[in-house]
Amino acid sequence: MALTLKSPTETRYDAISLGEVMMRIDPGAVPTARARTARIWHGGGETNVSEGLSYCFGLRTAVVTALVDDGIGRNIENQLREAGVDTSHLIWFNNSGKGEFATDGKGTLHNGINFTWAGKGVLPSVTEYYRAHTPVREVGPGDVDWDQLFGSAQGTRWFSTGGIYTLLSQKTADLALEAMTKAGEYGAGRSFDLNYRSKVEPDKNRAREINRGIVPHVDFLVGNQDDFDDALGYETEKIPQNATFDEWLKIYTGMLRQVAKDYPNIKYIGTQLRGALSADRINWGAVLFDVETDQIHQAALRENVEIADRTGGGDSFASGVVAALLDGRGADEAVQWGAAHGILVQGTIGDTSMVKQADVEKEVARAIKGGGVSALR
Repeated sequence: MALTLKSPTETRYDAISLGEVMMRIDPGAVPTARARTARIWHGGGETNVSEGLSYCFGLRTAVVTALVDDGIGRNIENQLREAGVDTSHLIWFNNSGKGEFATDGKGTLHNGINFTWAGKGVLPSVTEYYRAHTPVREVGPGDVDWDQLFGSAQGTRWFSTGGIYTLLSQKTADLALEAMTKAGEYGAGRSFDLNYRSKVEPDKNRAREINRGIVPHVDFLVGNQDDFDDALGYETEKIPQNATFDEWLKIYTGMLRQVAKDYPNIKYIGTQLRGALSADRINWGAVLFDVETDQIHQAALRENVEIADRTGGGDSFASGVVAALLDGRGADEAVQWGAAHGILVQGTIGDTSMVKQADVEKEVARAIKGGGVSALR
């Protein structure tokens, strides 16, 4: 069955994301251990999707997350607002110890922080997390009024969450399932990025159990071959390092068909293809499987591209695909938008989008044509 989406006139939002947002401390050109200055960004695998849809594609988006009400939390809020994201649905934990959402002043709960060095040459990107006691872990079923948010009072055309958020705690897993179910009841398109991280949940069996409960409610599933193994338990034939793209695609496609058979609700399955030549030079492509037509759509392959920061490339692929689907475009164009947005975001520092839809469309045309990059004067 084809994906049917509400029109913009029927809803307040084009997309809403549920997830964790962290402050990112970026030491720039110096590895974290020797850094003495740093830049402040923010990011979160799930909420990056809404931010890309807002800033790059001009859509009406919101995020549902939880933050401690301090300078770090307000800094993150301000960065989201600067990108055009509605922050009115943030859940704030006060420091007084009183009330439904509360902590204390000594940091028993604290906003998540990560130190991410982008890497250089043969030195890989390194991220170190401080997220064990974040407030978003304490928000669970019944704490968000999804009927009000997804229903006729407001409404959204799309809902997105992902496999980092779901594995933070049992409450986040349960809330994600509650949200996915409610989004489906109100006719919103739903996307989920498997995005498995062993640093979040080293127990793959637990990850698989949680994700297997959520995927039956998903329309657009994002995941590479490793994600499908780690996060859902699909083992595939091992691909030799010297395998051609066509050999890899044949094995990957076979797995996607099995996933689609096991989860007949899924309309699209996609992933970005990153071949790291070094920390700052990659090959980049993407595929999108249209389940209804049983067709794999491939984006133009970009080879030996210099990047500034690989963080957020996969999230930006997902938001590019969602933007195209919300715009009424087919899978053939959606995969091109996803790949273009993903590589453009990696060309700038930070986790989130710093480009506009016109840049994405120009990059699609450039990559398909195979042309170079000209200066704008």
